[in-house]
This record gives sequence, C-alpha cells and structure tokens, in this order.
Amino acid sequence: MALNLPEVLAVLDDSRSVPDLERYFGTVGNSSFTGGQFERLGGGGDRASVRDAITAEDLVAVELLSVRVPPRTALDLLQGALGDAVTAELREIPTTIELGSAEASPLIDRRGPADRAWRLLKNADGIGWVVAGKLLARKRPKLVPVYDEVVSCAFRTRKGFWCWLHGMLTEENKVLAERLTRLRRRAGLPDAISLLRVLDVVVWMRHRDEHTGYRCRGIRLPNDAR
Repeated sequence: MALNLPEVLAVLDDSRSVPDLERYFGTVGNSSFTGGQFERLGGGGDRASVRDAITAEDLVAVELLSVRVPPRTALDLLQGALGDAVTAELREIPTTIELGSAEASPLIDRRGPADRAWRLLKNADGIGWVVAGKLLARKRPKLVPVYDEVVSCAFRTRKGFWCWLHGMLTEENKVLAERLTRLRRRAGLPDAISLLRVLDVVVWMRHRDEHTGYRCRGIRLPNDAR
C-alpha cells in the first residue's frame, strides 16, 4: 500500500533531510552527485527558447541522473519524427502549471498531453518508463516528477504515481507543499529546484542504500522496527 500523507511528512521531517539535500546539490561542501545539475544545466529545459523541444542539453541532463538515451533514438528526438511528436504534446503543456493545482489534472490524466508525451517516449527504442519520466521532468519540472525504481519502492507505488502525488499536493493538502518549500529554503536551494525535485531527492537519498530490489519493503519509516 502506498504511503499516506502523514508517512510522507514523517520522512521529510527526519533530521537527515536537510543534510541530504545540501550534500546532493552541493550547497554545503562539494557534491559528488552529478544529478544536482540536472534541472539547471544550460539554464533549464523549460526556458522559453527550448521549452517545447528535446535538445542535446536535455539528453546530457538525463545522463547526469545515470541513465541515457541510445544514439539512434537520440537522433530521432533531435531531428526526427519522434521529436516532432513530442514537441506537439509539449506545446499543450504550459511550463507554469504545478502538480497539485486544478489545472494539472487534465494534463496528467490518461490521454492528457503529458501522459501522451510520456507514452511516446516510453515506447521509443531503448528508453522505457524511467528515462521517459526524467526527460519530461527536465522539460516540465513543476509538473512531472523524477521517478525511478528506488523512489517507486520508497513510496510503495507502482502505476498511477503522478496522480497519487497530485492528490498529495492538492489545495486541501497544502501542508506537503509548505513542508517542501521549507526544506528547500533550509537547504539553501534556489527556486529553480522544484518542490517535486526536493521530494524526489530526499526520498532517493534516504532509500538508495537500503533498497534491496525485488521484494524490498519500501522506505524505513521512523519507529519502524524492521
């Protein structure tokens, strides 16, 4: 069963959260995590001049998260039909809309433009669901979360992660957005680091070493006796 809101808040409130963010993004000392530059490389994938097209910088950015797009698929994204199809979907997704807002629902719902773009990418040769999500997170960091096996396991979610997290961030649950904003400020991070990315990094840093792969029972919560 997926974590509930109090459990997510308990993870964020752990004393390790701020130091983990500082270490990952290098706000204190030197960071060994290349992913700390994922959203900021080249000024960001959602800047006005490139927001609706997959660029070479975007492909480098996902490599900073330890994944890659195969060369032939990369060429198709940069100058082929796949890139044109993804651009058509991105044009329907404003860069300002945040997950948790009412405007986000029709974008992330099945058959919405974000979902369609994700499926185009996921089904491309050599990409899959993890890389597809990371590419879209680079283009729409306020709407699409970075999501991989470790984070999926930590939250105990599988399919429907976007909608699950959207529900956590709705107006009724502003407490989660407020908690993430506070963590971002305490870690000395700029607003260019989205709240979704703050959540992703806290959870990934917490669970990456204890993740056992198949049949892992998820993130260890405070007072968890496992």
